[in-house]
Amino acid sequence: MKKESIRTVIVDDHQMVIEGLKTLLNGYESIEITSFFTTGKAVLEFLNNQPVDIVLLDVNLPDINGVEICKIIHEKYPETKTLGLSTYNEPSIINQMIKNGVKGYLLKNATADELVHAITQIHNGNFYFGSEIQNILASSITDDKDAPPKLTRREKHVLTLIANGKTTNQIAEELFISPLTVETHRRNLIRKMEVTNAAALVKIAIDKNLI
Repeated sequence: MKKESIRTVIVDDHQMVIEGLKTLLNGYESIEITSFFTTGKAVLEFLNNQPVDIVLLDVNLPDINGVEICKIIHEKYPETKTLGLSTYNEPSIINQMIKNGVKGYLLKNATADELVHAITQIHNGNFYFGSEIQNILASSITDDKDAPPKLTRREKHVLTLIANGKTTNQIAEELFISPLTVETHRRNLIRKMEVTNAAALVKIAIDKNLI
């Protein structure tokens, strides 16, 4: 009797990444891509009606970030397991994903074989973290806990403008980016700083001499 395929969905805000993952995984009979989504809300609606084994989950999504999605899936759909697949390699984000129930985490430079291995391991009830992720987490244990999180140049710029009292639209106009992109940077900053609002974000940024 043929073994059932692992029902897998892809959640990523870039259609090109989704197409690439579909192409990679369609070559493996053990994996069945049942659907794909570019927003967190869409995948949660799908899970209400469709059984899924594995969710390949990016961190950066346009509506609800992957860290929050991971927690919702873990609490509402315990039979569905999440595998983080992202370019984000900050220990704070990875640790938050683990706290919220993620069963594995890979960077997007992982090979197709490693991705399939991770999916299989997680489906079988195990955890799987890529070697790069293991090194990042191991290094963070010995790092100074008071050290500021790593920010991109654009995140630092947005943080400074937030601290100066600029609105989302004003920041978007000054940096020649969309308000949606500004909000994405704002959410990423709040997540990296492990705070809940802009006021706390500015306070901790000042405390850590980031602005």
